[in-house]
Amino acid sequence: MSIVSTDWTEKNLSKIKIIDCSWHMPNQERNGHTEYLKNHIENAIFFDLDKNSDQNTDLPHMLTSKENWEKIVSEMGLNNDDNIVVYDNSDVISSCRCWYNFIYFGHNPNLVHVLDGGLKKWIEEGKFTTNKITQTNFSRYIAKENKELVKNKLQIDNNILNKNFIVIDARSKDRFEGKAKEPRKGLRSGSIPSSFCIPFNELINNDHSFKSTNELSDIFKKTLGDNMSLNVVFSCGSGVTASVLALAYSLINNKYMPVVYDGSWAEYGRS
Repeated sequence: MSIVSTDWTEKNLSKIKIIDCSWHMPNQERNGHTEYLKNHIENAIFFDLDKNSDQNTDLPHMLTSKENWEKIVSEMGLNNDDNIVVYDNSDVISSCRCWYNFIYFGHNPNLVHVLDGGLKKWIEEGKFTTNKITQTNFSRYIAKENKELVKNKLQIDNNILNKNFIVIDARSKDRFEGKAKEPRKGLRSGSIPSSFCIPFNELINNDHSFKSTNELSDIFKKTLGDNMSLNVVFSCGSGVTASVLALAYSLINNKYMPVVYDGSWAEYGRS
């Protein structure tokens, strides 16, 4: 149950903690927090994807420390046994990165979900939104890192020879094949040797919901064949849309735990 419907969420708003993790690519000139202040789902708490990442690196959206994650989530007033739904109003489905972060830091995967279709679908269905900010009380959240759910550059390099896992890139085909310039400065075009490409937007409907499990299965089988391996690692530009692929894969393989190359092309593609 990695995703939940708008109807289910509406019926269960009083029983869940809901998070707005809207984040936009820099070239879109949109600010997720500003938009949240104007309009959000009732009781939603804002999660700033940039501020809540590692601030001691020049790489975007890298996982923060266990201690800092505990501080961030405690300040949001969340507890370890909370049933959490994350949504966004972003074209890159940034809620999936927040979903991944919670699972990496030990939240029960059965208790953290992404709102299918996000705020876009919620508003299109005429469901209630507000600009009222929810007040939170400091909690004592305890994190436990699942370090096997993240890969670093050395592991990615070693895998090119050893082939212990499959790397799938969520960027567009043009970026993956080096035909399009990277949006971030200082990055060469291209992709990780021996990796594959499934552009994340191929998994998403026009209303920002995920395609059906049958459609998702067909898309992944074009790359993986009939072997739905658990040894799959997802990459992208900065670790955001990689998490979209990871969530989609979990929908068709319920034994899969999301594994992301955290540095992604922002690290690997440095000139």
